Amino acid sequence: MAAGRQRRAKAETFTARWKKQWHRVRVGLRRSAVDYFRGDGSDWIAFAGLLLTVPVLAAMTLLDSVWCSPATLVLPIVAGGLLLRPASLLGLYAAAATALIVESVRLGPYTEGPSRVTPGIVLVVAACGFFGLLTAQFRSRVGVPWRRGGTMLFDLRERIRVQSKLPKLPQGWHHEMALRPAGGQSFSGDFVVAARTNGGRTLEVVLTDVSGKGMDAGSRALLLSGAFGGLLGSLPPHAFLPAANGYLLRQDWEEGFATSIHLVLDLDSGDYELYSAGHPPGLQLSAGSGRWEEKAAEGPLLGVYDGAQFDPVKGSLRPGDVLMLFTDGLVETSDRDIVEGIDRLTGEADRYVSGGFHGAAWHLIEAVAKDVNDDRALLLICRQPPSSPR
Repeated sequence: MAAGRQRRAKAETFTARWKKQWHRVRVGLRRSAVDYFRGDGSDWIAFAGLLLTVPVLAAMTLLDSVWCSPATLVLPIVAGGLLLRPASLLGLYAAAATALIVESVRLGPYTEGPSRVTPGIVLVVAACGFFGLLTAQFRSRVGVPWRRGGTMLFDLRERIRVQSKLPKLPQGWHHEMALRPAGGQSFSGDFVVAARTNGGRTLEVVLTDVSGKGMDAGSRALLLSGAFGGLLGSLPPHAFLPAANGYLLRQDWEEGFATSIHLVLDLDSGDYELYSAGHPPGLQLSAGSGRWEEKAAEGPLLGVYDGAQFDPVKGSLRPGDVLMLFTDGLVETSDRDIVEGIDRLTGEADRYVSGGFHGAAWHLIEAVAKDVNDDRALLLICRQPPSSPR
């Protein structure tokens, strides 16, 4: 009993109470900071910090206006345009304007010496404040703080990249996928969704080219990749493109069409079906003859009209054969038609026959369409020959 009373008395001492209070303050500040940088909390921390910098900069200017010019007030104004909401930003501007007035009075007229508050400095500070306010208002209308905007774009890019990964194939098969957005951007209108269905015995791959390019098509590509990923494997292969076509029609986009090619490959036998919706043909390399053969299925663009039919073309991949699927950005440009582009692609691909096409997808894009201002995608599926006896 006495020991318990001593512990309680110790816990109730001033030092213990101070430690508990300090712990609560630290936890509260940490939660506020996390919420702020997630875009969920108030901007009072940033506002208080920037507001304190205004009198500090003004004091430094009054002490030595040569090294700390009155124009340094632009710094908290620019930072406020990125960090604060419009209401808080106006309060910061009021403090900066007050500091400019104080500096002007204390330093004297600008005609009497250098490093004074000149009309040019006032115009620069005012212009930065104006553009900062426009930025804050636009960000407020969108509802995404700047600190979350970059995170969201990064997340969108990573989701497209993850969804474009192909599933692992059994021994005897090799696949490669390469995507190259237009203009070196991070977002592409080309995407791939794939899944192993039928108990893992079948590989289904859909390569799609959304109208537009780069970031203009990236948001639609993300939406379609999620929808197509949900449809793939949930429907019989022959019903996939009709369902995808109906989905696009329901979106009612002004630029809502897309081309797509759907591969259904039996991993045991090598037999496949290829469905196409206005997409460039697939190319198959026969190991026996060493020639490339076009595999062109019939079907209209996705999102053009309802009730479209898609008729497949059938084929088989024997050991050593290669199937190549690609988007039109790889083979068609303003000064080169698709026939010439396919000839160039197959010519470059012949160089990788002896190496089994390992690492070939990216190099083919670099060799055939490196500087093309369009989204480019290339998919290679190879059935490897049996190992030769030693």
